[in-house]
Amino acid sequence: MSIIQFLRVLWARRLLILGAVGFCLLGVVIVGLVLPPQWKADSRVMLDVMKPDPVTGLAPSGPASRGYVQTQTALITDYAVAGRVADQLGWMSDPALIQQYQNRDAGDKRDFRRWIAGRVIGNTVASVLPQSNVLDINYTATTPDTAKAVADALRNAYLDASLSFRRDDANRNAEWYTGQQAKARQALDAAQAALVAYERSNGVFMGDDKIDLESARLKQLAQSAAQPPSPVSAGGSSGGPASSARVQLSTVESQLAASTRNLGPNHPDVVALQSKRTSLIALAAEETAANAQARAAAGRSSGGPSVESMLAAQKAKVLAQGDKIGRLAQLQSELDVRKAAFDKATEKVASFREEAAAPVTGLTPLGSAVVPAAATFPNWLLLIPGAIVLGLGVGVAVAILAEMFGRRVRGVEDLGVALEAPVLAVIAAPASTRPSVFARALPRLRRRGGGQLTASA
Repeated sequence: MSIIQFLRVLWARRLLILGAVGFCLLGVVIVGLVLPPQWKADSRVMLDVMKPDPVTGLAPSGPASRGYVQTQTALITDYAVAGRVADQLGWMSDPALIQQYQNRDAGDKRDFRRWIAGRVIGNTVASVLPQSNVLDINYTATTPDTAKAVADALRNAYLDASLSFRRDDANRNAEWYTGQQAKARQALDAAQAALVAYERSNGVFMGDDKIDLESARLKQLAQSAAQPPSPVSAGGSSGGPASSARVQLSTVESQLAASTRNLGPNHPDVVALQSKRTSLIALAAEETAANAQARAAAGRSSGGPSVESMLAAQKAKVLAQGDKIGRLAQLQSELDVRKAAFDKATEKVASFREEAAAPVTGLTPLGSAVVPAAATFPNWLLLIPGAIVLGLGVGVAVAILAEMFGRRVRGVEDLGVALEAPVLAVIAAPASTRPSVFARALPRLRRRGGGQLTASA
C-alpha cells in the first residue's frame, strides 16, 4: 500500500478515526473525574558508597559498589522496612484499615501486618538518581499529608533496618569469634603449662629473647672472652658477666607489673609471666649459690677461674643439654603460635563489638519528604494529548483492519492491484448535467418581470 492509498483510506474512514479519538477522550475524562487524585512524595538518602567504613576501613568499589546499591534499593520495598512503617504510623490499630482487611479476598492468607506492608510496598518506588549516589524513595497516596508521612516513615524505617542488620551481623560475628577466643585461650594455657612443666623438670629455661638461659649465658661468656681479662677484686668477686637469671628476672618482674596493671590478673600473658617469674627465682638462686662456691674456691687458690675455663664448661653444659634445649624451643614455638591465634581472635572480637556499638550505617538522610504543589494525577496536560494520540492510533488501526476486510477501489492504484493488469487510460468524470442554482432560478425571475423585459426589448 502506497502513501496515497493509505491517505485515501484514512480520508474515507475519517469518521471512524474521529469516533475512536472521541471515545478515548471521553474515557480519559471519566477516569480523571472518577478516580481520586494521586500525590507523590519524595524522600532521599545519600549512600556513602565511596567513603571508607569508619570501623572496618573498607569501601565497596566496582561490582561490589553496584551490588551494594541494588541491595539498598531492594531493601526499601522489603517487608522488613514496610512492616516498620505500619508500626511507626499506628496503622495496626486503624479501624478503617481493620475493616478493609476483614473484607479482603478469601484467598488472601496474609496476616494484618503483612497485608498493610503489601499496600505500602505496592505504592512505593525506590531508585538511584542518575549519575549520583542519592537513593530516591517515592510514595503515592490520595492526600499530600499521607504521602509525606509515609515517605518520611519509609526513610526512617529504612535507616533503622539498615542499622539493625549491621548490628545483628556484627554481634553474630563477635559471638563466633568469642567462641574461637575461648578455644584459643585453652590451647594457649595448655601450651604455657607444658612449657613451664618442661622447664621445671629439666632445668632449662627460655628467656624473653626466645633463647634459653644457658645459651644466653654462653653468649655472654663468649663476649667476655673476646675482651681483655679483668682482675679479681679483693672481695673475691669476679668481674665476669652478671647472672643471666637475675637479669631475666628483673625484666620479667617489670613486665609483670605493667601487664597486671593493664590486662588484669587473669590474662594469659600475666599468668605466663608469673610462671616464668617463679622459674627464674629458682634458677637465680641456683646461680647465686654456684657463684658463691666459685668465689670461695677462688679465695682458697691463688687466682679465680679464668673466663676461658668458664666458657669451656658452659659449652659442655649447652652441648649436654642440646636435646632438652631443642625440645624447649619447640614448645616455645608452639606457645607463640597459640598466643598469636588468641591475640587475633581477641582483636576480632573487639573490632566486631565496636562495630555493633557504633551507630554507623553509611547512609545520610537528606531532609524531610517533599510533596509537589499539584497532584500528579489527574494531569490534564498529559492526559488529553495522550488520549488524542491513543485515539488516533486506535482509529487508524481499526480503519486499516476495516479496509482489509472490505476492500474498495478508491483510485487507479487500487484498480491495478485488483485486476492484476496494467491501466491503459483514465477517463475523466463527465461534467455535471444538473443545472446550477442560478440556472434553476432564472425562469422564475423571467416570469416575475416578463412584461418589463419584453417592453425593453
